[in-house]
Amino acid sequence: MKENLVKNKSFTFALRVVKLYKFLCDKKEFVLSKQLLRSGTAIGTLIREAEHAESKADFIHKRWQLH
Repeated sequence: MKENLVKNKSFTFALRVVKLYKFLCDKKEFVLSKQLLRSGTAIGTLIREAEHAESKADFIHKRWQLH
């Protein structure tokens, strides 16, 4: 199976975001850190969702259900 570069990079990015989140929480910065965690880890979720969509319309439909 072919390696998915975007998926790998998004996972690595998410790990770095989690580390930054932990650092910010230690510094008592909770509001910014929570938003960073949500947005930084959502990238991988959206990539995987796009991979498993049955069609473009299906992806758009599922994407709007998240909001």
